[in-house]
Amino acid sequence: MTDNELIRQVLAGQTNAFSELVERYQTKVYNLALRLCGSEDDAFDLAQEAFLRAWQSLGSFHFDAAFSSWLYRLTSNICIDYLRKKKRSKVISLTFEDDDGGEAQLELPDPSPTPEQSLLKKEEHALLREAMNALPVEARQILTLRAIDGLSYEQIAEVMGLQEGTVKSRLSRARTQLRNKMCQLGNKSKQNASNTPKGGMRNDL
Repeated sequence: MTDNELIRQVLAGQTNAFSELVERYQTKVYNLALRLCGSEDDAFDLAQEAFLRAWQSLGSFHFDAAFSSWLYRLTSNICIDYLRKKKRSKVISLTFEDDDGGEAQLELPDPSPTPEQSLLKKEEHALLREAMNALPVEARQILTLRAIDGLSYEQIAEVMGLQEGTVKSRLSRARTQLRNKMCQLGNKSKQNASNTPKGGMRNDL
C-alpha cells in the first residue's frame, strides 16, 4: 500500500493506518533529527514531536508532493526551531545507520591504512565534525540532506521549501563555508601545535 493510500485511510477515519506510516519512517526521521541536533535523547524527543505534528497536520498534506519530503521538511523545521531556542551548537555525528541497519560514514576509510594514515583520517574526521558543528544550522541542514542522506536537488527543494536553483546556490555557499571553517580550524590547530614544546606544555602556560 502506498503512502498516499495510507494517508487517505487516516483522513477517512482509519487512524490505525497512521501506525504504518510511523513504522515506515521512524528510523529515517530519528536519524535526521540525530544528525541535526547531535543528541540521542533530543533526537528521540524531536522525532516523537515530528510524528505528533504530522498527525495533527495531515489534513494539510498536498498529494502532489511526496509524503517523505513533507515529513522530512517538518522534522527539519522542528529541529531548527529547537536548536535556535537552545542558542548553542550541537555536534553532528557523521557516522550513521544506513537503510540496511549497518553503520556508514561520510568518507570510506582506507581498506588497509598505515598507523600514520589512521591517525590522519581520525584527525580529518574530527576536524570535519568540528567544522560542521560550527556552521549555521541552515548550512548544516542542506549539507546533511545532500552529503549524508543523498537527496537530489529536487528532493532537497521539497524538504526545504525552496526553488531548485536556490538549493544549488545555498549548497555551494554551505560547501564554501565548510571549507573555510576547516581551513580556519586546521590553521588554529597547527598554530597551537607549534606553540607546544617537546615536553607537551605550551610556552604561554
